[in-house]
Amino acid sequence: MIVVITGASKGLGRAIAYQFAATGHTILACARGNDALLTMAADVKRTYPDAIVETMPTDMAQPPAIKAFANWCLHHGTPDIVVNNAGCFLPGSIATEADGLLEKMINTNLYSAYHLTKALLPAMIENKKGHIFNICSIASLQAYNNGGSYSISKFALLGFSKNLREELKPLGIKVTAIMPGAAYTDSWIGSGVLAERIMEADDVAKMIYAASQLSAQAVVEDIVLRPQLGDL
Repeated sequence: MIVVITGASKGLGRAIAYQFAATGHTILACARGNDALLTMAADVKRTYPDAIVETMPTDMAQPPAIKAFANWCLHHGTPDIVVNNAGCFLPGSIATEADGLLEKMINTNLYSAYHLTKALLPAMIENKKGHIFNICSIASLQAYNNGGSYSISKFALLGFSKNLREELKPLGIKVTAIMPGAAYTDSWIGSGVLAERIMEADDVAKMIYAASQLSAQAVVEDIVLRPQLGDL
């Protein structure tokens, strides 16, 4: 199967790439930083020598770049699985955050998924199968202090997921929204939070892979994962 993963150079995206490469799928991956993206691909191939990992550096906040990435993916074949993982987090309070922060969060966390999915869907619809995973957040479900525009963008991504699910139900394409709490990635290094306190990135990747293995008659619509001790 062909698995498209955005934001794949580190964190959850990297863990998801490893999970699907381990089981023989072809990975089509993008991220903004080419060096980190190539390092990820090399590490995956070192671990799984038979893995096929193709990469294209892409700024998923830019619609023309998204279109180019989508065309590149389609050149490799119709995707079976699309993981809209690209995103960024900047804390803030609506009353005091810098002008333009909401636009930045929406561009990166919502429009990236919207435009890529829209570009890939015609081929997937023609194939009458496929599975789209949108990496939302616990912030999609519950407002919290200093969440600001980030939380707004993740609420919107969940809304996009729910609408997409309704549209694609009769067309054989599944949609799953993933709402993970804190998972230990590079962004937590130096934070003072112990790795043992929060989830592993692999926990999220394993749940996505498990959801992708169900029969055509079944779909997991929403996956909520939290650290055992609860949110921070």
